[in-house]
Amino acid sequence: MTRDPIVFGQAALPIEAIVAVAKHQASSQLQSDGPYRERIAKGARFLDSLLDKEGVIYGVTTGYGDSCVVAVPLEHVEALPRHLYTFHGCGLGKLLDAPATRAVLAARLQSLCHGVSGVRIELLERLHGFLEHDVLPLIPEEGSVGASGDLTPLSYVAATLSGEREVMFRGQRRQAVDVHRELGWTPLVLRPKEALALMNGTAVMTGLACLAFARADYLLKLATRITALNVVALQGNPEHFDERLFAAKPHPGQMQVAAWLRRDLAIDAPTAPLHRLQDRYSLRCAPHVLGVLADSLGWLRGFIETELNSANDNPIIDADAERVLHGGHFYGGHIAFAMDSLKNLVGNVADLLDRQLALLVDVRYNHGLPSNLSGAPVERAMLNHGFKAVQIGASAWTAEALKNTLPASVFSRSTECHNQDKVSMGTIAARDALRSLELTEQVAAATLLAANQGVWMRGQAKDARPLPPALASMHEQLLMDFKPVIEDRALEHDLRLCLKRIGEQHWSLFDA
Repeated sequence: MTRDPIVFGQAALPIEAIVAVAKHQASSQLQSDGPYRERIAKGARFLDSLLDKEGVIYGVTTGYGDSCVVAVPLEHVEALPRHLYTFHGCGLGKLLDAPATRAVLAARLQSLCHGVSGVRIELLERLHGFLEHDVLPLIPEEGSVGASGDLTPLSYVAATLSGEREVMFRGQRRQAVDVHRELGWTPLVLRPKEALALMNGTAVMTGLACLAFARADYLLKLATRITALNVVALQGNPEHFDERLFAAKPHPGQMQVAAWLRRDLAIDAPTAPLHRLQDRYSLRCAPHVLGVLADSLGWLRGFIETELNSANDNPIIDADAERVLHGGHFYGGHIAFAMDSLKNLVGNVADLLDRQLALLVDVRYNHGLPSNLSGAPVERAMLNHGFKAVQIGASAWTAEALKNTLPASVFSRSTECHNQDKVSMGTIAARDALRSLELTEQVAAATLLAANQGVWMRGQAKDARPLPPALASMHEQLLMDFKPVIEDRALEHDLRLCLKRIGEQHWSLFDA
């Protein structure tokens, strides 16, 4: 951790801050100046004053959801928060992994730091303490419809803050109460509105969206680099990326991808005689395909960061004006649409790279490379099949990524006695987006290894031309991890190592 600490408080945070906390790339702090602490305390005091006056506040002196018409006597108000996180303890599916859990905690903390949720500073401190000491609630990923907040998954945050359920701590699955005791903490007894404030928000979908955005941003650059390698391996026409050409259709992201390709291919340098006037679309139109993702990252960032830096629970506690505002900020429509869109964008990247790989392995289209990129000598060529099965696998992963582009947000279901009669499905969309990214990264790993094999083979020719500097550096780095395929070998280990490198964002790509 070498970067400055991330400060949770009144200042807006970018996606990169959440990702840095999620991946343990930065430490964090909670804003602690006097005026800020007073701002948080003022909301909690105002809520207490309303209780003294027996005011009617949703989720504080009433039941939840369609039970908002059921009054809760003051003598039972203190018990209501525990009932909320208890009956929502019904999540199923896989558990969120550690980075995803940290992203969820960070997203919820940043929202509550907005100061209009009526919670105590002690709650913010304990939530930040979970991040600081890496106390990670075990959160099942399924069970949220993405409106009225991520209620069920976030109930595991509320419960563990209260010393219930289980957490992952120092690599072990532990009872939350035991970890509190070990750290010298007293489990929180949640005050009126605090369980609702923790659970009635979009932190799960937003935290996952931050991780998805960061992966998509890197994938864009990686797919561009893979395309450049494939232009070399397939002896493509680099003039397809001419700056004057893209000035005629000036989508900014498309122009950026073309500029990256020109830089990688050293397009202004003398070129070899062309084999053809026009390459197939998966090479020639790569800036047009990848440019859609590049041009979409800006508005995707806007949707995600606005949600991240907002109060998204209900009701909103305006202590300055002494008002309780009942609304629907828990609705995750913006994240749902962003993540459904990202699935489509990423699916197209998978399809592009899969088509490039299909060209590489096929002697009808790879312009002189061996069948399936096998490096075996002639006397053993009949036994060896190189990347044949890898191409089949990439086709399967691409098909699944494309199947996954079906939007989740249009599948609203009326729930909870028709109180939640229109819901966002934002958390499902975010999980889908991460799955699409996982599949597309697998396609990228397969195509990258094949492209590197193709570039290596071209380099063995007597008349081989030197690679442009950026591609030469990448090729050398890849050869350190991935030896050329001469005699057939099982490539699972290579693929998994390549995926690990992608997850680490190991290769520096197109830095400004």
